[in-house]
Amino acid sequence: MEIVVGISGASGVQYGIRLLQILKEKGCITHLVLTDSAAKIIEIETDLKIGEVEAIADHVYPPRDFAAPIASGSHLFDAMVIIPCSMGTLSAVACGSSDTLITRAADVCLKEKRRLIMVPRETPLSLIQIRNMAAAAEAGAIILPACPAFYSRPKSLDELVDVLVGRVLDLLGLENDSYQRWKG
Repeated sequence: MEIVVGISGASGVQYGIRLLQILKEKGCITHLVLTDSAAKIIEIETDLKIGEVEAIADHVYPPRDFAAPIASGSHLFDAMVIIPCSMGTLSAVACGSSDTLITRAADVCLKEKRRLIMVPRETPLSLIQIRNMAAAAEAGAIILPACPAFYSRPKSLDELVDVLVGRVLDLLGLENDSYQRWKG
């Protein structure tokens, strides 16, 4: 599979980094776009350098590179995940504003009927944010809020991250054992 991963400026960049790691392990081709805010948050929330995160991906593009292949519907990637998805990015996608490469690639997904998974990470939510999620979902996006489950009794932050990333992998149709599934 060929997957576009957008990491935007919301807390929870660990989700996007872990998704990149697992996609690499699975042999997927990845295209990474980091917003400027995401780069700042990687510095704040992790011990990783931006170059280390970019090295996980097969292709990396600056946030305003509209000449990138993923900015065109003629480039046949399979899906896109915006993880985490800031409320600003969600708003732009919901109203069709393609002012960054992430929002343009998301627009490509929606117009070409490709899978777009958005992982908003914000709380509490305003009515505007809820309406933006509804608008994006009505346009074809899958909204998967960063709300990991605890029934697997995660023993570390990494295990908690893997629960959410495993759900993203499920939606991409990729087999995984990233988390313990509910057995009833």
